[in-house]
Amino acid sequence: MHASRSLTANGIEMFIREAGQGPLVLLCHGWPELSYSWRHQIEPIAASGFHVVAPDMRGFGQTSAPAEVAAYSIFDMVGDMVALVSALGEKRAVIVGHDWGAPVAWHAALFRPDIFTAVAGLSVPPPFRGRGRPLETLHKDGIDNFYWQYFQTPRVAEAEFERDVAFTMRAVVARGFSDPEASLFVQPGKGFLGDPASDRALPDWITEDELSVFTEAYRKSGFRGGLNWYRNIDRNWDLTAPWQGAKIHQPSLFIAGANDSVIKGLIGAKRVLDMERVLPNLTRKLIVEGAGHWIQQERPAEVNAALLEFLKTVSAART
Repeated sequence: MHASRSLTANGIEMFIREAGQGPLVLLCHGWPELSYSWRHQIEPIAASGFHVVAPDMRGFGQTSAPAEVAAYSIFDMVGDMVALVSALGEKRAVIVGHDWGAPVAWHAALFRPDIFTAVAGLSVPPPFRGRGRPLETLHKDGIDNFYWQYFQTPRVAEAEFERDVAFTMRAVVARGFSDPEASLFVQPGKGFLGDPASDRALPDWITEDELSVFTEAYRKSGFRGGLNWYRNIDRNWDLTAPWQGAKIHQPSLFIAGANDSVIKGLIGAKRVLDMERVLPNLTRKLIVEGAGHWIQQERPAEVNAALLEFLKTVSAART
């Protein structure tokens, strides 16, 4: 079984789950998730000879949630991971991220190749820094109801999600981003979660007990911290200007579910197709048929096999 503890890194208190000994592997979760999202990966990776550490990311779960929106930039997130490596007494790590954790992993590899020797991203392709700020570009294109935009005004999405946390987690996790009825566009007056009367039967990859772990955590923490990540989307574009056109040269791996709308849309599909431009040392691009967005929870066997193959390859190359 894995252990858990809190430590100080980059000026915040960070809760981590960890297991094993050997080369360090960091597992970065996304929204609205927790380190618990990696429950199917921690022990198998540790058993293969690695020190696996899955933190509750900044603003989530039992990790500190600074009040200021500005404290949630991509530099803060990568800074947390750099400091975490140091706090664990290590100098290098392989970094793995899912959903919002994927941009953290990709940028960690981009900013600090001396620390992060290999990188895997799940569900979200590597960064393609477009010609303009993402939210501004959406508005110029006549789009004003994308969920990123709905999340911008403080307290609006928080109020919807915190009204009934059990329903929120059921709606977002059970529905996910692959259900045909799950639109990423928010209809006026309806909110993000859709009709509360609609059936929210759990998919077979998560149990009521597992879902309750997320629900109880969010009842305590609220949703503000995680939503603040979205409130830095345009600011992140500004901050990453020095890396325009930069490539991630470390060995890399990409995994996603074929039914995940993050990679099915026009922009997402193009990014998956073109990712070798950013990842010249991409070792594998695994698209899992029949799987949705919560890939490491939905299909742990395939994800673990791909991660372990990748980790063993990059670990052997280091020795």
